[in-house]
Amino acid sequence: MTAFDLYCPLNKMQKRKLGNDLEVSAIGLGCMGMSFGYGPASDKQQMISLLRSAVDRGITFFDTAEAYGPFENEELVGEALAPVREQVVIATKFGFKRASEDDARWNDLDSRPEHIREVAENSLKRLRTDTIDLFYQHRVDPNVPIEEVAGTLKRLIQEGKIRHYGLSEAGAQTIRRAHAVHPVTALQSEYSLWWREPEAEILPVLEELRIGFVPFSPLGRGFLTGKIDENTTFDSSDFRNSLPRFTQEARKANEALLELLRKIAERKSATPAQISLAWLLSQKPWIVPIPGTTKLNRLEENIGAAAIELTADDLREIDSAASRITIQGARYPEKLQRMTGR
Repeated sequence: MTAFDLYCPLNKMQKRKLGNDLEVSAIGLGCMGMSFGYGPASDKQQMISLLRSAVDRGITFFDTAEAYGPFENEELVGEALAPVREQVVIATKFGFKRASEDDARWNDLDSRPEHIREVAENSLKRLRTDTIDLFYQHRVDPNVPIEEVAGTLKRLIQEGKIRHYGLSEAGAQTIRRAHAVHPVTALQSEYSLWWREPEAEILPVLEELRIGFVPFSPLGRGFLTGKIDENTTFDSSDFRNSLPRFTQEARKANEALLELLRKIAERKSATPAQISLAWLLSQKPWIVPIPGTTKLNRLEENIGAAAIELTADDLREIDSAASRITIQGARYPEKLQRMTGR
């Protein structure tokens, strides 16, 4: 059996719950890279086809944001999923803004209540829906108390504009304060075998409060697939060019983690990417990773991870070996890192 035999076109993937009652496929689809971040945007019609293929293959959870593009990714997701809207859960985000209409950069934060409402109304239109299933604060805004943010989202839920809300890259105390105003359904933050910081404080808080966890970049922005090495070059518009962890020196040093993944993958007749996702799924039953892709074969590969069983011995072996590997390079430049963990 090969890695791709684990995938069946008629498979209806197992489900998981975020929070108390938001049921989604065990693996979701991060849509950002279809429009933004990893080089030029992909062909729109091809991405519509890919998104619909994901639904056909059992994925019900799709992640986007107004900042991706900007706006283009929400429009893409809205158009692609409109015919199957009742079958899927769509998550999007608010909280960034441009310095001006002429500025393509989204470096400023804005979670004022009036801005949250404005973003919600515009996202509803782009997504071609009456309700946003899951509305995340993209990054914590230090200028707006989280209680004010959560209160605004609570009212949007009462009005039927959104069904659930979440936070992204928030710190433990912020999560607690928001949850005290209205239950948080999910936290979306980076988590993978090469970024395990959430294990120290975040995962225990989420388990205590019954909040789901949605790891973004579960494949290390592509590195954990094994398809990137020290000689890989990225398009000039690919934001990995700005990440310390993706310098040539760091990529070479971090090959040690890939060797571990390849070893386990060979034994399981799987791929490094599938082992990475299966490891995440094995951590907690309320973890739902959202790997992104623009290719059907990679989509099918990722879906196959849900069928891989890692035994307790497998997990101990991975943890023991990984604990002896020091990952090189910060995950973000300093300015972006300061926006996390607030």
